Amino acid sequence: MKYKAKASEEMKAMLARAEESEESSSVLREPEAAYMVEKVRNGLDFIEFHAFREMIGITEERLGGLLGMSRATLHRRKKSGHLDRSESDRLVRYARILNRVTEFFQSRKAAAEWLNSPAFAFNGETPLDYADTEIGAREVEALVGRIEHGVFS
Repeated sequence: MKYKAKASEEMKAMLARAEESEESSSVLREPEAAYMVEKVRNGLDFIEFHAFREMIGITEERLGGLLGMSRATLHRRKKSGHLDRSESDRLVRYARILNRVTEFFQSRKAAAEWLNSPAFAFNGETPLDYADTEIGAREVEALVGRIEHGVFS
């Protein structure tokens, strides 16, 4: 629980984008984007990993797997206190999806439940699992958009 209290301003700001207009909510504003690009390139603090893990309600091992980390790598990242560039990029991808789904459900708890539940549209995979690639992440976001607009999916 100590990580929840220490969640950084970067992750909070990124997840707060839902308050922006509907059309710009899925795109970072230019200054925010430049800042996040630099943060991702340098590697996010490991505290971001824990903040997100608590928001979505999954284990360290599960989130580590989603980010492409083995158990040994997860242990090394915990020790060093930083994620590498690709892990940071994946974490930001998942945060973007969580933000979009939370915006739709208007509840982080409902969003987390949906993201962790098998979906027929993804051949029984959970949206979290399906979003392990950028293409899959875009499909998860597209599905939410279709549901939001009443399109049978």
